[in-house]
Amino acid sequence: MKLLEGKVALITGAARGIGKAIALKYASEGADVAFTDLSIDDNGLKTKEEIESFGVKALAIASNAANFEESHAVVEQVVKEFGKIDILVNNAGITKDGLMMRMSEQQWDAVINVNLKSAFNFVHAVTPVMMRQRTGSIINMSSVVGVGGNAGQSNYSASKAGMIGLTKSIAQELGSRGVRANAVAPGFIITEMTDKLPEDVKKQWAEQIPLRRGGKPEDVADVCTFLASDLSSYVTGQVISVCGGMKM
Repeated sequence: MKLLEGKVALITGAARGIGKAIALKYASEGADVAFTDLSIDDNGLKTKEEIESFGVKALAIASNAANFEESHAVVEQVVKEFGKIDILVNNAGITKDGLMMRMSEQQWDAVINVNLKSAFNFVHAVTPVMMRQRTGSIINMSSVVGVGGNAGQSNYSASKAGMIGLTKSIAQELGSRGVRANAVAPGFIITEMTDKLPEDVKKQWAEQIPLRRGGKPEDVADVCTFLASDLSSYVTGQVISVCGGMKM
């Protein structure tokens, strides 16, 4: 039997990158998958088709995860379509890097809203659903910079550190109802965005990693699959780094 057979997953920001890798891995393990992105363009439609190729149902929803009302509407739509939500992955995220002395209020607000407030929005919306079910797994996408910080990324680091605090708090609040919450903290993951970095920069990154390579989106997806499945039924309130040992 597949690890996620009969389960329904909702993943934010999953038209591409790490979110897409999680969606495809979940589908390969038997889960029906709903996912959001700011707009469902050709990438989003292709992702939907790839999910459906595993013989499961897929639902692609254009939604601004930073918007409270839109997020609640998404959860209502998924419950109406699938009848339940077993897994929530808060993956939506952006970067607007810059040194603190030069960072604008807009850069700060945008990153906090998309990366952290979006997680609040969806956790708030899905909590009543999972509490009624008396089961559920919430997975929040943090980062190693949320643990250790990073110069030039104070907004991003703060948002990802906030994800850890949110995760631990809701794990304590919801545990008695059978709902688990965990955070995943990726390190240097090779995506479309990071792949555009100069080769010397990527080489410098790799030299700082004990495993001597950047991670793949699938590396993150595998850990998210463990946390979504019953294999992790006694794991909650934890932060699991997927960084090749970059941060220990």
